[in-house]
Formats: sequence, C-alpha cells, structure tokens
Amino acid sequence: MSDTVKTIAKNKKAYHDYFIIDTYEAGISLMGSEVKSIRNGRVNLKDSWCSIVKGEIFVNGMHVSVYEQGAMWCKDPLRVRKLLMHKKEINKLFGQTQQQGYSLIPLSVYFKGSNIKLEIGLCKGKKIYDKREDMARKSAKRSIERALKEQQY
Repeated sequence: MSDTVKTIAKNKKAYHDYFIIDTYEAGISLMGSEVKSIRNGRVNLKDSWCSIVKGEIFVNGMHVSVYEQGAMWCKDPLRVRKLLMHKKEINKLFGQTQQQGYSLIPLSVYFKGSNIKLEIGLCKGKKIYDKREDMARKSAKRSIERALKEQQY
C-alpha cells in the first residue's frame, strides 16, 4: 500500500540559511478550519521553527491563513501547534539540539495519503561565506547548463 505524497508548501529560506543534517516526519495537531485552509495551500513556513518543551514538540511561527467560510471558528493564524512524534524521537532531537548551533526547522508541509505531515530538519546555521559559496556553485552550474544547451542547437 503506497501513500501518495503531495507537497503543499516548502521552506526555501531554510535551505538557504541552514545545512540540513537530518530530516524527520511529524504529524500536526490542527483544527478543522486549519485543515481546510491548508488543503487550499494557504500555509507559510518562512519564519517558523520548532521547540521542545517538557517532552513535547511544537511548531512556532507557522502561518496558516484564516479559512474564509469558517471565520467564526478560526484560531490565531500564528498560534503554536503541537507536533505528533514518538517520545524516543523527541528525546533524541532534544539531545541533539542541546549541541551548539543545532536547531529544528520545518522544511515542508505535505499530504501523505489523507494526512497532513510536516518535515522537520535538524539544521546547523550557515555562515555568510557558506551562503556565498552556495550561490557561486549554483551560478556556475546554471552557466554550464546554458552553455551545453546552446551547443546542442
């Protein structure tokens, strides 16, 4: 039985600002109107992060827009949402985030079957020279591809 995976939103800023060391999958505790809003693709992960408090993991700063037809029951778009993970995984992540420079950043929101999942990355912050190096590498790759494409014609 294969679950279809359909990406709803990606956090492109996370790939620019951090080295992704490891990724984890978590469920999200949502209200009904938030699920409908996410189904419409109205979610933003740009400035979000994860925190571990008293053995539970939460996502902060994830913006889920208000669902227009359900405005009466809508919660705060930036409210803190609980993530659903196994206790062993949370404890492992807690130990790893205590190391200097590591943090938990949401990378993408996607459907896995009919469930909404959040991909979390264990990340280490990039320095400015790392970002410049990445941009130079991407630029060189683009120019090589452009030159190869021109040679084919």
